[in-house]
Amino acid sequence: MEGLGILLVCSFLLSHLTISAAVDTLNTTQLMRDGDTIVSAGGRFELGFFSPGASRKKYLAIWYKQIPVKTAVWVANRELPLNDSSGFLKLTKQGILVLLDRNRRTVWSSNSSRPARNPVAQLLDSGNLIVREENDSNPENLLWQSFDYPCDTLLQGMKLGRNLITGLDRYLSSWKSPDDPSHGNFTYRFEVGGFPELILREGSVVRFPPGPWNGLRFSGTPELRPNKFFTVSVVINETEVYDTYELHNSTILSRMVLSQNGLWERLTWTDRTQSWEVFVIVQMDNCDNYALCGAYGSCNASNTPECSCLKGFVPQFPKNWDAKNWSNGCARKTPLNCSTDGFLKFSGVKLPDSRKSWFNYSMTLEECKNLCTKNCSCTAYSNIDIRDGGSGCLLWFVDLVDIQQFTENGQEIYIRMAASELDQIESIKSKEKERVRVAFVCVLTAAVLIVGLSLVLYLWRKRYHEKPGLLTYVPESSSNVKNQNEDLELPSFDLAAIVFATDNFSMKNKLGEGGFGAVYKGILKDGLEIAVKRLSKSSGQGLDEFKNEVIHIAKLKHRNLVELLGCCIQGDEKMLIYEFMPNKSLDFLIFDETQSMSLDWPMRYNIINGIARGLLYLHQDSRQRIIHRDLKAANVLLDSEMNPKISDFGLARSFGDKETEANTRKVVGTYGYMAPEYAIDGLYSIKSDVFSFGVLVLEIVNGNCNRGFCHPDHQLNLLGHAWRLFAEGKSFELVASAIRDTGNASEVLRSIHVGLLCVQHSPEDRPNMSNVVMMLGSQGPLPQPRQPGFFNERDLVDQSSSSSASQKLLSSNDFTIGMSEAR
Repeated sequence: MEGLGILLVCSFLLSHLTISAAVDTLNTTQLMRDGDTIVSAGGRFELGFFSPGASRKKYLAIWYKQIPVKTAVWVANRELPLNDSSGFLKLTKQGILVLLDRNRRTVWSSNSSRPARNPVAQLLDSGNLIVREENDSNPENLLWQSFDYPCDTLLQGMKLGRNLITGLDRYLSSWKSPDDPSHGNFTYRFEVGGFPELILREGSVVRFPPGPWNGLRFSGTPELRPNKFFTVSVVINETEVYDTYELHNSTILSRMVLSQNGLWERLTWTDRTQSWEVFVIVQMDNCDNYALCGAYGSCNASNTPECSCLKGFVPQFPKNWDAKNWSNGCARKTPLNCSTDGFLKFSGVKLPDSRKSWFNYSMTLEECKNLCTKNCSCTAYSNIDIRDGGSGCLLWFVDLVDIQQFTENGQEIYIRMAASELDQIESIKSKEKERVRVAFVCVLTAAVLIVGLSLVLYLWRKRYHEKPGLLTYVPESSSNVKNQNEDLELPSFDLAAIVFATDNFSMKNKLGEGGFGAVYKGILKDGLEIAVKRLSKSSGQGLDEFKNEVIHIAKLKHRNLVELLGCCIQGDEKMLIYEFMPNKSLDFLIFDETQSMSLDWPMRYNIINGIARGLLYLHQDSRQRIIHRDLKAANVLLDSEMNPKISDFGLARSFGDKETEANTRKVVGTYGYMAPEYAIDGLYSIKSDVFSFGVLVLEIVNGNCNRGFCHPDHQLNLLGHAWRLFAEGKSFELVASAIRDTGNASEVLRSIHVGLLCVQHSPEDRPNMSNVVMMLGSQGPLPQPRQPGFFNERDLVDQSSSSSASQKLLSSNDFTIGMSEAR
């Protein structure tokens, strides 16, 4: 008996010594307790017990092994945590994983697809915890796998979807909070009533569907085109419906996550910052809110307002529509008559909600049309797959909702219309074509006349200078001008035309002056109003900054960026010609007590959202990621409808696809808007612009400059004042008196909250602009901000004085400044 006891003790100790070692398997003779882990063969993932955030509860989880931040990708007992460290995991002889508490009560258990003979549990380098027969490594014969029961994270190789034979539903659900991995408010799963669609819900409410899969992408995500980083695949057949993805570089740590505030985002680990950074957020703007514009309404994020009725439809309730309540959607102008109806093609759209549609992969588009024509209940048809010219048939039999209009990568849909409506639309098209033809002939004729007159004027100028008293014009070498303009790839304006347009740069046409030089209003001979930025000969900025602005803005096209029409480089003159903004710059309005009365809250909120969309375009959607580096109220111009346009790209920098941060020895920008890491250490990134945006938001809400802000109760700047009020639950006291009566309280408080998130001291804590746009346009919960950077106005002076800078930073809210030799 004594020998038997010793043998049992040794067996027990041996099992624990085995599991404590760096192994990837657990057998039926072993127990795994708190402190024990198993590690995948390649050292990528680890299974063990952990406590998330500030929680003291214990969970069995899988996390990344190679990084210092314990990031859980799967949690077993997310609804029933252990209260102490006495729980343990074991594998039964039936092949079932069982998690027991200190009283040996089952807290969580797996299941098994069939009886087991000699099972083992193994953690794979994919992050998948599997149970299999010891001598059978065939993935088709697994007894159980964690990949079938995802939490909030989708890893490479996981399936998000349904097995139509067994009924297994692999879906994601958000965590409740950073400290609580239990099921939160949001779920993301395939719904298969008609053509299968991924649907993100908050509770039972649909919040976001990315649209039907079209063979290349989900139709509502034109930005997720095939790329060099990962490939998304969707399988739809008789047995399965699922979405999965493959990373092209397996060394990169990247995952898809359903966040606690309902964002479907891809996160990538960055060694430099030792943190997870957002690579892309699938929801891009307000139009991604499900059915925002109602039935037969179309949403376009580039328009104001975003919603409009499809051609052939009018608002169901015009008064609601005028009040921006679009939920009731649109109604047909002309009722249908089944026997004579036709179809109107709409291009560049997100296909409507397809959950109640019918589909067939083998039909052609013509067969699809014939089938829809014969069924009076059929409202629209389209191809399923857009590859190789299109194939398959998708039919709708209900009102069409959740349509979006895109500038690129949209799809085509054919919507049923009454014959008379189609005739009317075709008549309008014919008239438009005739107008275009007449306009083309007129333009061609005018062009010939202009060329002729220009030739005569050129020959005359070769013999004479301009009249005395005007700006003397001595043409520069034509080849030199041509080469410079070709380098800039921008239309060239003639100096004489600019002199005429600005009345020889008269003071009455002067709009203002900055570090670059003076800006003048001008009117060209064709009546076009322009703004001319003329490089001053005494300017601290020279040809490099001039070219820099041209290079960064010439090819950018967005409704929230000022449009550069051309340039003029002749002799010593260097000028940029922009579209004219009649309502001047934002600082002229918000910082003037009288002028600010004309800006009610809806206008200010529209300006905030417009600036955010413009920055998002620069940071994510333009050909190269562009850091503005001098975003401030003076560099936001307002058009005739008070829409904001970001201007002044003289200090901008481009980033490549893989770049996230850069360092400069010459710090340039405006004190009051510069992020701490940039002003002190010369480090700039997209998060530097986010900081500037946050300052702008708080200034727009409050009506005062950040720099120079004073309060009788403290010495804090505007950021510090906003933070103090937020911490005391008094954020509404920050709001300018001019808009307190016109402000939507929830929008105002949300804007202040987002502004404080943007001005947090650490760049890693600040959201990117994708997040910002979503947070401004949604109603979900927001994370708590941390203390702002430059909380007190003395912060910058104190820090810069202790740096290795060779000269002090001189700055103001009105002028762009510089500091050389930053660390």
